Amino acid sequence: MTDKKTLFIDGKEVEFTDEPNLLEVIRKAGLNVPTFCYRPDLTTFGACRMCVVEVEGRGIQSSCTMPPEAGLKIHINTEKTRRIRKTVLELLLANHDKSCLTCEKSGKCELQQYAEEYGIRKIRYPDKAEEDYLPIDDSSPSLVRDMNKCILCGACVRACTEFQGHSVLGFANRGSKTVVQPMNGRPLGQVDCVNCGQCAAVCPTGALTIKSDIEKVWAEITNPNKKVVVQMAPATRVAIGEIFGLEPGENSIGKMNAALRKIGFDLVFDTNFGADLTIMEEATEFLERLKSGQNLPIFTSCCPAWVKYLEDQHPDMLHHLSSCKSPMSMLSPVLKALVPENFGIARENLVVVGIMPCTAKKYECKRPELAKDGVPDTDYVLTTQELGRMIKEAGIDFNALTPETHDSPFGEYSGAGTIFGASGGVAEAAVRTAYEFATSETLNDVDIKEMRGTSNRCKDIELDIKGTKVVVRVVSTLKEAEKSIQEIKDGKAQFQMLEVMACPGGCINGGGQPQSCNDSSIKAERAKGLYKEDAELPVRKSHYNPSIRKLYNEYLEEPSSHKAHELLHTLYQDKYKGSYKDV
Repeated sequence: MTDKKTLFIDGKEVEFTDEPNLLEVIRKAGLNVPTFCYRPDLTTFGACRMCVVEVEGRGIQSSCTMPPEAGLKIHINTEKTRRIRKTVLELLLANHDKSCLTCEKSGKCELQQYAEEYGIRKIRYPDKAEEDYLPIDDSSPSLVRDMNKCILCGACVRACTEFQGHSVLGFANRGSKTVVQPMNGRPLGQVDCVNCGQCAAVCPTGALTIKSDIEKVWAEITNPNKKVVVQMAPATRVAIGEIFGLEPGENSIGKMNAALRKIGFDLVFDTNFGADLTIMEEATEFLERLKSGQNLPIFTSCCPAWVKYLEDQHPDMLHHLSSCKSPMSMLSPVLKALVPENFGIARENLVVVGIMPCTAKKYECKRPELAKDGVPDTDYVLTTQELGRMIKEAGIDFNALTPETHDSPFGEYSGAGTIFGASGGVAEAAVRTAYEFATSETLNDVDIKEMRGTSNRCKDIELDIKGTKVVVRVVSTLKEAEKSIQEIKDGKAQFQMLEVMACPGGCINGGGQPQSCNDSSIKAERAKGLYKEDAELPVRKSHYNPSIRKLYNEYLEEPSSHKAHELLHTLYQDKYKGSYKDV
């Protein structure tokens, strides 16, 4: 048991155990001090100096860098600490683009929030000169960089390095010329960025934001000649409610369905159906590889940031990737093929929109191989944040909505499809089906809890498929994935399946979700929401989804058929050879 100790905060005795710094002790006590640079899941940087406290006998200290000690007497809100914080805010605001009313982060910007809380009405320092303003970088399909709004907190640099091991962003220059940028100042769209959006997820201002497609989607919805259908990923349903004051993890799928129809979408489907399709194909592919012993371990291919990372950094490993498209990119071509004949809509007038937790999906939908005759399978991707903005813009009271169901048949899904949104969910769903495909026996206990959890970023799980031992590795973040790749290259890998999600904890913590970087527990609550829905659904295995069975019986024939490969599988690109590679 961890020993409990005590210290004093503003005269009140407070217990602490293994908190890494005073800031976490203060938060645990239900209090708060402001900070820009501190994020619990990242290393401590101590750059912004906003979290200063006054410690008796030690003077002013930054609470994020000072470890707690028994008996310390800390004062949060003194004349000195208030003066320091106000000075920091004034200096930041003097150097900041103040177009707050039109900023993507308006209302959610931490600089804006603290300026209001500390009553900053005048700034004693001169504004940045007009010639010092930098051009906005919108070259990425997923993100927009506006360094005129950067406060040099370094959170984006640490997220890129510590989550993805990639270091796309870094500090350049010195003094007043210091800036965060990709190598050699190149545009973000011209470097090996994987579009995960974790940099934007930890950014406290509008310096890094999601590239919005809201206006394009509104234009399609209001076009009388278009029929706009929508699909939403599993992770979005347990996060969208946070935008409207609901608790993290609360499943709002019924309200989402209702909101999407009120916005004007003609048909509302669920990406979980695509996840069930993915399992049918991926489980079959895994068993084929297991039988032949070739191209093992198999890599899951649902995460577009992971796919791009392999293409850019390890093209020699592409043969390990499953050839299955992601759930979004499986469902979209099915919709383009079957909705026109089933719902009486001309194919050229059909628009498919994905609601995703992931900024990399904006990149994925633009990949040329995920199109037919030059027309994308998924026309647009909106993130959870963007959908929240559209709901507000439409004047919809989200919390007052009466829950509605999906449209059929592409709205029917299993619990296995639901858990795709959490790290370990894809592998667990695949095993549920692969076991029964391989043994022709019923898997009674479908809960493989060893694969679950958002805090452990690498897990090895040994399974027994009727005498055949199979090791499944589950990792989140590309930094962890890189370690597994090196094990394979060194001939030390003992696993036959590798599930990779680029974002810590999986899609529930995607770059397009409501910001959660200040509270590590939010990821776990979102995951709980998905597993709760899985446990409550009558069908918990993808191959028992009646609409999936019907689709195969009437159209796709069987998993891994020629028709299934045409529609549901894809190619990967060796960046250095500039050609697509069939795995």
